[in-house]
Amino acid sequence: MARLTVRAHPRSSRRQLRWDGQTLEAWVTAPAAGDAANLAVISAIAEWLSVPRSAVRLVAGHRSRAKVVEVEGLTTLPPAGQAPV
Repeated sequence: MARLTVRAHPRSSRRQLRWDGQTLEAWVTAPAAGDAANLAVISAIAEWLSVPRSAVRLVAGHRSRAKVVEVEGLTTLPPAGQAPV
């Protein structure tokens, strides 16, 4: 299981991910209201890592921009760089 530190940017004009090898910056178009931004971040991470959404779990930071996410079934993370989404 891999663990990621995520910095969320809700209500962005476009969806984008940037991975520096330590922190994943996630710009999502969904607002922070309710759970919309969290669900959008989970979906973007699942798409980036080619895993099902059910394999991505938010473990900390439900109401914060700084989040911790666990990805089931993944042991290594991709190298740093722009993440295609």
